[in-house]
Amino acid sequence: MNLIDTIDRKLDAIAAQSLTRRLRVADSPCAPRQVVDGREMLGFCSNDYLGLASHPQVIAALQEGAARYGAGSGASHLVSGHSRAHALLEERFGEWLSPYIEKARALYLCTGYMANLAVLTALGADADTMIFSEALNHASLIDGARLAKAGVSVYPHGDVAALERQLSASTAAMKIVVTDSVFSMDGNLAPLPQLLALCERHGAWLVVDDAHGFGVLGESGRGALEHFGLSSPHLVYIGTLGKAAGVGGAFIAAHASVIELLVQRARPYIYTTAAPPALAHALQASLDIIGGPEGVQRRAHLAALVGHLQDALRPRRWQLLASTTAIQPLVIGSVDAALRVAAGLHEQGLWVPAIRPPTVAAGTARLRITLCAAHTHEEVAQLARALNQLESEPERSIA
Repeated sequence: MNLIDTIDRKLDAIAAQSLTRRLRVADSPCAPRQVVDGREMLGFCSNDYLGLASHPQVIAALQEGAARYGAGSGASHLVSGHSRAHALLEERFGEWLSPYIEKARALYLCTGYMANLAVLTALGADADTMIFSEALNHASLIDGARLAKAGVSVYPHGDVAALERQLSASTAAMKIVVTDSVFSMDGNLAPLPQLLALCERHGAWLVVDDAHGFGVLGESGRGALEHFGLSSPHLVYIGTLGKAAGVGGAFIAAHASVIELLVQRARPYIYTTAAPPALAHALQASLDIIGGPEGVQRRAHLAALVGHLQDALRPRRWQLLASTTAIQPLVIGSVDAALRVAAGLHEQGLWVPAIRPPTVAAGTARLRITLCAAHTHEEVAQLARALNQLESEPERSIA
């Protein structure tokens, strides 16, 4: 029992800091309006930015994929689990990214987390390599850098000058700069053009995790590289497919030689069962929507919703961070205050979880409001009215 007592003390310490997390159970498809724990809620917390998770065309493609390929892949890609659906999807991603990456080839993995681990542990497999990691990078990039044999140097958020000093001082045989494109808790964009210029000047790779940009950024939804008009053989690009694409998994796009190295050396790719082929088949429908006229319309509507929320919210004590993306963080301050605001919204049937340390820095607990192309303007107005009212209630003692 002493072992259990040790665990219970750890759990008590988490609870004492108001940092206990709990699971909520959704009884209906991912959409703005869901039945959660038996109650209908209007959610502003999913990453389904284009509203494709419940799109009839994507659902039909998933059903067709299951009928054609079965429920599972049966093995890892290099054993027998690499289906025609996987191959066709990878070919399509290679074509999509070919304007931005020389001799582009793509690899499909089960999750974005695994894709980031795969890239950094394979490229950073040697001790004479140095990884330069953005301070606000996602946990998967941080963990990938920690698991790599390369050295790691962290540069301050968005500080191109600091990164240039670090690159200039480094004598590493290979240098890897890694950054999110859209920072998941702040919603702002990395200065990718400046970062790429630095990498080309210093002979470094630029690894871009476009988890929150793919499908949303760019005229045709091809992500941050299209948004900024970037093209370089120095780029290694990761796109997550469980967010704007509405399904699951992730892909890595890079020069064909880089992808071949990952096939041979990336343990998160080699030693795991391939994702169900039906998911890869369904993603073809997602890409048809993202790259077509409907995708253009959905991105335009999403941008209009972002503007609506920013116009309607009038925070005085709280801070709405500057963001042009679907991620609209409202910084409350203390953990307890953020929890009270989230609870106040929940009472009104609005689902916006509080984000607390260690996900964000101490003193910056926040509501991470995420908008979706399936939201309406009236639903956004409803959220803004509720937040404005909660901030004006002194009895809640929200600082």
